[in-house]
Formats: sequence, structure tokens, C-alpha cells
Amino acid sequence: MFERFTRGARATVKGAVAQAERAGAGSVTEEHLLLALLEQEGGRAAFAVTALGLRDRRASLDAAFAEARRRGGLTRADTDALAGIGIDLGAIVSRVEGAHGEGALDADRRSRRWWWSGHRPFTPGAKTVLENALRVALGRGDRFIGEEHLLLALTAKPGVVADVLAEHGATYTAVRRALYGSVADGGDGGDDAGQGHAQAG
Repeated sequence: MFERFTRGARATVKGAVAQAERAGAGSVTEEHLLLALLEQEGGRAAFAVTALGLRDRRASLDAAFAEARRRGGLTRADTDALAGIGIDLGAIVSRVEGAHGEGALDADRRSRRWWWSGHRPFTPGAKTVLENALRVALGRGDRFIGEEHLLLALTAKPGVVADVLAEHGATYTAVRRALYGSVADGGDGGDDAGQGHAQAG
């Protein structure tokens, strides 16, 4: 699959590893892929993240991811669902952190296998994003996998990254329009198919 990656997509993957290294994370996550995309310059994905105002709201994105890590990686929908059955996740997080320190529920803090292996593995979620980028590309009829396909795959995979992006106005549809124009411009039928496959993946 990696032979289909454009130079920019390869740079994004390498950038995600660098993001994980800088954060001292034990593995490369979807969040690291997004942060690497935000640092890319030139290309369609860079244009889209700028047009959607994501670069200007980097501090807000970082804060949203930090809060999600405190919740143990649960999405806002998960938190709302728990609240619906009377479970106050905020209170649970506070009690756990009171006993074990801030960020005790951050799953990546407990994963330090990279110290022994010398490299950081990609999480199953990050691998799924890479696979879904291929599905998005195929759905659009593209023979390559570019940063734009990675960005669309991040918005299509249910989870914290897609939730945070949606909270910042970057839904799958909004990103697709920023990348390729409105549905009325044509050439978008395959893209919807790519979204369906990506979400199923």
C-alpha cells in the first residue's frame, strides 16, 4: 500500500512518528496523524485545513485532545451515553486522578513497548486510518494515496479525532467540499462511496 503514497502522504506518516516521539507517546495514533497533517505545507490537505481554520485553532484542538485523553479516550458521545444512564464520567476521572495522578486514564501512558523495540508501533486505529485512506482514494478513482485521503479518512473513522474535528467544523462533508468543491461540481459520487467504505472499516 505504501508504494501508492505520495511524497506528502509519506511525509505525513513520518511526521506522525515525530509527533509521537515529541509527545513521549508509546505508539503512533490517529491524533498524531492529524497533527502531522496540520504541519504540512502545500498540497490539497494543507489548503483544506487552512480554509477550515484548523491551523488557527491548533491550541483548541490540542486542548480537546488533552481532555479526551483524560477521559481515557472516550468520545463525547460515549460520555453523553454514560451520563444518560446516570454515570458521571467527570466524577470518575477526578477520583481516579486524585488517587493515581493527572492523566492516569491516558491509555498511551501505559504503553511503553517502544522502549524495548526501538520504534513506536501504530495503534490499530491509526492503521485503520491508513487502510481507509486507500478506500477513500479508490472510491474517488485516484491511483495514489495523498494527504487529502488521509484527512478524509480521519474524519470518516468514528472516534475522538473525528469528534474533535467535527466540533471544529471539519466534518467529512466539510473537508470534502474544502478539498474538491461542492457536490454540484461533480466527481463526488465516488467520494461518498469512499466514505461508506471508510466508516465500515
